[in-house]
Amino acid sequence: MLVNKVRLPKAEKIAKKLEMHGDVRIDNYYWLNEKENPKVIDYLNAENAYFDEVTAHTNELQEELFAEMKARIKEDDESVPYKKNNYFYITKFKKGDQYPVYSRKFQNLEAKEEILFDVNKLAEGHNYFQLGGLSVSPNNKLVAFGTDAVSRRQYTLQFKNLETGELYPEKIENTTGGASWASDNNTVFYTQKNPTTLRSEKIFRHVLGTNPAEDELVFEEKDEAFSVYVYRSKSEKFIIIGSYSTVSTEYRILEADNPTGETRVFQPRERDLEYSIAHYDSDFYVMTNKDNATNFKLMKTPDTQTSKENWVDVIPHREDVLLEDISIFKDFLVLEERSQGLNKIRIIRWDNSADYYLPFEEETYAAGVYSNPEFDTNIIRYGYNSMTTPSSVIDFNVDDQTKTIKKESEVLGGKFDKENYKSERLWATAVDGEKVAISLVYHKNTELSKNTPLLLYGYGSYGHTIDAGFSSTRLSLLDRGFVYAIAHIRGSEYLGRNWYENGKLLQKKNTFNDFIDCAKYLISEGYTSSKHLYGYGGSAGGLLIGTVINMEPELFNGAIAAVPFVDVVTTMLDDTIPLTTGEYDEWGNPNEKKYYDYMKEYSPYDNVKSLNYPNLLVTTGLHDSQVQYFEPAKWVAKLRELKTNENLLLLHTDMETGHGGASGRFDALKETARDYSFIIDLEVT
Repeated sequence: MLVNKVRLPKAEKIAKKLEMHGDVRIDNYYWLNEKENPKVIDYLNAENAYFDEVTAHTNELQEELFAEMKARIKEDDESVPYKKNNYFYITKFKKGDQYPVYSRKFQNLEAKEEILFDVNKLAEGHNYFQLGGLSVSPNNKLVAFGTDAVSRRQYTLQFKNLETGELYPEKIENTTGGASWASDNNTVFYTQKNPTTLRSEKIFRHVLGTNPAEDELVFEEKDEAFSVYVYRSKSEKFIIIGSYSTVSTEYRILEADNPTGETRVFQPRERDLEYSIAHYDSDFYVMTNKDNATNFKLMKTPDTQTSKENWVDVIPHREDVLLEDISIFKDFLVLEERSQGLNKIRIIRWDNSADYYLPFEEETYAAGVYSNPEFDTNIIRYGYNSMTTPSSVIDFNVDDQTKTIKKESEVLGGKFDKENYKSERLWATAVDGEKVAISLVYHKNTELSKNTPLLLYGYGSYGHTIDAGFSSTRLSLLDRGFVYAIAHIRGSEYLGRNWYENGKLLQKKNTFNDFIDCAKYLISEGYTSSKHLYGYGGSAGGLLIGTVINMEPELFNGAIAAVPFVDVVTTMLDDTIPLTTGEYDEWGNPNEKKYYDYMKEYSPYDNVKSLNYPNLLVTTGLHDSQVQYFEPAKWVAKLRELKTNENLLLLHTDMETGHGGASGRFDALKETARDYSFIIDLEVT
């Protein structure tokens, strides 16, 4: 390694006193949040130059990995067409293109293709480009769409005439990108963001051909703990405005054929009452935690009497089954459930003539229902994959219970055979006795021992569950003798809603302990050792990595923290930073002393000490809207100041992108190749 031959970047120390609840913190790198300060950009560029120089010897490996990953992708590829309102919609990629082409065909797949958007043309001249929120009008003649060329998730909303190709002149800035059409084909409802905090806070009504500055405000969410969105019900009857926080929801409804009417509240918000709604016939179906239904249940109510006293049970609460989602069709209901960590898809006919689950046979897998926009159909479309099985899109016929595989993702390159890989699910015992699942995969020829390299991935926040799915890029690790593992730690909903509740707020440390205990279990069972163990997490998963390496700095040989949320206390005290106020019910509000004290105990930045830290790669994007670039930058500066060994410490800032990284499909592969080369190099050095 060239660490000692290259000049280490050094951030200037400018002490800033931060005081709360009588506690004083000195932040020497607080100044790095001054994005317009040339010294900040100079520092980030210096870190990038250091990264480039230290990793220069891996350039060939990165190119090799990129070539492998790209070779596995079917460059000429297209989605399975889906039908909505007499049109089949298709997304396709052409060889060599970074971005998709969106098209449609009228009534049948043999019809002439209409190109809606060629994103490659729209992206010309941009280092980053994202097209989102495509929404076609009820008469099929117009489309609303959003574009983001900065990677800040602030979309410009526009409109296109699909018959003439004409773009309407109006541009609506700072939106979420999507729009919902009223029945008149002339009115849309859209969400606007707060320009500072980026919170989705207002719903406007826009009439095509009018000045957006004159758009009428339909609803403003004034509670900073809530965000808003708008959509049209699958039944097409209602425009629905949703307000949501971590622990509470509220909806407003408006008949889609009366766009200038007054919205009415479905059920007023109550703390700890969560619900979501779907319309069918003359009823709303309500998925809710009402009556202490921790894992949620399904209820229904007439669409004219929507307050909670009118709700009646359809699917009662179950202690061992989490109800995750529902899809409503003309003749049947589809439930997406989770039991013992695994996805289940259940079909119930409205006439009660059938009630059954789709069969899935692998030990660990991921399955989920697609959006299925058609209401009057006997076909359910769902996706399935596992750690050894590429993604498949499957149509299930509810009438005869047969299935048709519409598409199985191809892994090109001539080397992939699913029989060459093994997948397992293990159960580690956490420090408090809870059983924590680990899904893992490896090549059948990999000899499991203390010398086996293993990459352990974790997230564990917001109730977001990481399922055991397939990745073609991951094969580049597996074919080099790595084991890849996912720790299904608390903070997710892998084992139900309580699994999430026991990994947030004043129980957040369970998340970190679970990850550590999974790592130690894998070592004790002979899958690897600390010399060959690597951790990986992004965003809130980057917080996980940062906390874990403070708690057990010598448990891992190396770790990757992507866009990591590591300055928890300072960020959660700054309500001008995007996401902060909406996340008090996830992390706690540090303006209250008990939460301040608790999060200070684990916040990675506040707990950097003089320790022998593992080799570490930290990545961020200058325009990140979710975790601001200065959190990882400050963290690396402090680690560089205090760490007591010569292990690698690298910061890479993409000066063009944000939280999601590169927008082009090949550029994204280069980022993965960069990350993989970091840990592969640690194994061979």
